This record gives sequence, C-alpha cells and structure tokens, in this order.
Amino acid sequence: MSTWKIAFSFLVPIFVLVVIPGIIHYGLEPLAFQNVFSTFTGILFLLTGISFLAWSSALFVAFGNGTPGPWFATEKLVILGPYRFVRNPMNIAVITTLWGETLLFGSFYILAWSILYWLISVVWLKWWEEPRLEQKFGEIYLRYKKEVPNWIPLSKPIEFDP
Repeated sequence: MSTWKIAFSFLVPIFVLVVIPGIIHYGLEPLAFQNVFSTFTGILFLLTGISFLAWSSALFVAFGNGTPGPWFATEKLVILGPYRFVRNPMNIAVITTLWGETLLFGSFYILAWSILYWLISVVWLKWWEEPRLEQKFGEIYLRYKKEVPNWIPLSKPIEFDP
C-alpha cells in the first residue's frame, strides 16, 4: 500500500474532526459550558476516540490491504480487533472524538455536529456502504452483519471464521 494512499485516507477524518469543529468553535457565537470536569473528561474521550480510530484504520491497512476511504477500499473483510465487537468502530471513534471536543471546548454546536455526523453515517452505511459490502463479500459479510451489531458493541468478541 503506498504512503500517499494512506495519507489521502486521512482527509475525511481531518475534515470531520478538525476543520468542521474548528470552524464551529472559532466561527460561531459560543453556546458554551466549561469546567475542570468537562475538560478532563473531554481529553479522555479525545484520547480514546483517536486511539480507536488509529487502531481501526491500521487494521484496514495491515490486514484488509486498503484504507478507510471508499476510494481505496479494503480487498478483504476485516473482522479483527474492535470489528469483533461492533461493525463500525471507526464511526464510533469519530463520534467519541467529537464528544471529547464538545466537552473540551464546552461547545453545544460541536455536540450538534456530532449528532449530524451520526445521522449522515447511518444513511451512508445503510444506502451506500452496506450494499457494496454485501455485493463484494457476499455470504461472509451477511453472516458478519447478522452476528455483530452496527453501533452498540457486544459484551464479548465474536469468534468469526469465514
């Protein structure tokens, strides 16, 4: 996998996690709340979200021979690490990171952006990504889809042997 493909795949997360929240934070009149607890909790959410985003993305590159971006989709279905608990750990990681930014910056507008991002993700997954995964991976993906939830992680990982 070429380095430029991996670097290019970070454009969407940077836009979603840095550019839009930056515009919101610096461009809008703040509807703000902030205290020591929200700052500390925000940092924990940020670190957790970014860690899971990096882990999920690395699995796509290392084991799926692709990137998170649909323009360089994986060649193999990745069912390792967090994908054994939930089908969309990257989207959950992005939302967790946005919640961290919400708490760190004390911004209700960033919280609103996280909700809008989640709604866009739900539509994107249902109408674009899942049909393509079903077509590309067939019965294996259908079994995985049946056994692993979209948004609420399982309490224990699945043992999946395609």
